[in-house]
Amino acid sequence: MQPGNDTWISGFLLLRFSEEPEVQPLIFGLFLSMYLLTVFGNLLIILAVSSDANLHTPMYFFLSNLSFVDICFTSTTIPKMLWNIQTQNKAITYEGCITQIYFFTLSAVLDIFLLTVMAYDRFVAICHPLHYTVIMNPRLCALLVLMSWIICLLNSLLQSLMVLRLSFCTNLKIPHFFCELNQMIQLACSDTFLNNMVMYFAAVLMGGGPFTGVLYSYSKIVSCIRGISSLQGKYKAFSTCASHLSVVSLFYCTMLGVYLSSAGTHSSRSSATASVMYTVVTPMLNPFIYSLRNKDIKRALKAFFVKQTTK
Repeated sequence: MQPGNDTWISGFLLLRFSEEPEVQPLIFGLFLSMYLLTVFGNLLIILAVSSDANLHTPMYFFLSNLSFVDICFTSTTIPKMLWNIQTQNKAITYEGCITQIYFFTLSAVLDIFLLTVMAYDRFVAICHPLHYTVIMNPRLCALLVLMSWIICLLNSLLQSLMVLRLSFCTNLKIPHFFCELNQMIQLACSDTFLNNMVMYFAAVLMGGGPFTGVLYSYSKIVSCIRGISSLQGKYKAFSTCASHLSVVSLFYCTMLGVYLSSAGTHSSRSSATASVMYTVVTPMLNPFIYSLRNKDIKRALKAFFVKQTTK
């Protein structure tokens, strides 16, 4: 493929976390374990929701979509990094880098949109319980997920096409374990003003908008819970959104941590290490957060495995 200014680029070098050979097996084992836990945990969530008719509700419909996106999220970056460590090869092709940017951006923004939709679902369930089934009907749920996919697909396509217009010179080393959009723009030797404008505008629109929606939903939820007279009623209402609130807090706090570490240290390696939190750790922890305190998920999985065992 040919970037701008007639400059042929065959590929880039992903510098990972450490150049020390003795550390590579440890990194390989750690990331392989986290990747397998992420895939296995999220597949269990999807399996539980799909196999139990009692879980065919809006909340679990959105949760199964989130689990699928989390699998895609980690599968975009981790397998390639593990392959590079195993083969002792840091290279990634130009086409592979653009593909990684596309699917990583798609999965990351889709995660944000689905968390926002889930916050709205909890708001309706707690503040309008009598009209919940009417408001959160199957058609609206499918439309919310479909619109999220369409918006995120178009955004990822735009970001990827903007990278294609850039030209690169001699410095083809990416100080990260995957092709991150901002790092690619910094490597370019052509004018990046338009790329930066599009990237920051999309970050404000795709990140700030949903985050405002989450804050609004939870401000209404808190107001509704405060209006409940009984302590037991307050606890029951809060318990229905505790798992989602934990996941939202983990996701946004880790993203904020990555931003602050990048701005504070100016070290690409520190930024790469910090980004592991929301690219790997958060998708890995989501199934545990949603299943450990969720009796419905545990009951559905137990029933499924008992049924398979009796067969």
